[in-house]
This record gives sequence, C-alpha cells and structure tokens, in this order.
Amino acid sequence: MTTRPTEPLVRAHEMGIYKRYFDLIAAGRKTTEIRVNDSSRKKIKEGSLIRFRCQGDDVLTRVTRIARYSDFDEMFDHEEVASVNPLATREDQLANIRQIYPPEREALGVVAIGIELVDPPRPISQ
Repeated sequence: MTTRPTEPLVRAHEMGIYKRYFDLIAAGRKTTEIRVNDSSRKKIKEGSLIRFRCQGDDVLTRVTRIARYSDFDEMFDHEEVASVNPLATREDQLANIRQIYPPEREALGVVAIGIELVDPPRPISQ
C-alpha cells in the first residue's frame, strides 16, 4: 500500500526572509513585503502565492496588490510604514533595508507586495 501526501503541493513563489520579518508575517502584522524589482519579482502578480521560508518554517501568503516605485524613499512616501514593519520607524526601516540592498540593487526599482495569510506557519517537511 502506498501512502499519499496529506496536503497537495501548492505552486508558489519562494522567498527567504529574516526571522524578525517572518514572525511579523506569521502573526498577520506585516502586510506589505518590499523587495528590489529584479527579474524574479516581475513575475509576481496580484493573486499569486508566496511561500516565505525561515529557519525550517514556512508560511503561505497570497498577493493582494503590487506597487512599483523608483526607490525605497518613494515607496515609503506612498506605503503605510506600519504595514512593512509595525515595530520600526520609517528612518529605521530605511536604514535596515539599505543594509540588505546596496545602491546598485535599489537602482533596479522597488516593489511593494501586499500580502495576506493563506496558511498558518508550519515546519518545512524534510
């Protein structure tokens, strides 16, 4: 007798994320994910699924909206700061983001991705 998986594999974009941001997404407190607008982000559309992975856990989200900007400053002129990180000011977030993305990456443009939880976080199957 063969065993079938209990859950179907859901096709989703995969993104690694730092623990502090993963926890905010998993708690439903982070509703906007920001990334540089590289080639893989250009494939993400409203309604797409994104699976965020961190330290052996994952959480599945659905894209509710996409907004593109020239840089992080412009993005924060239009996006609610607390939706990106409810625990940090705009200035702190800009400093943190620019530690992750150097100027040449930011020059690609910025995408703000509205997200909502689809599934609660769970350990990644080995």
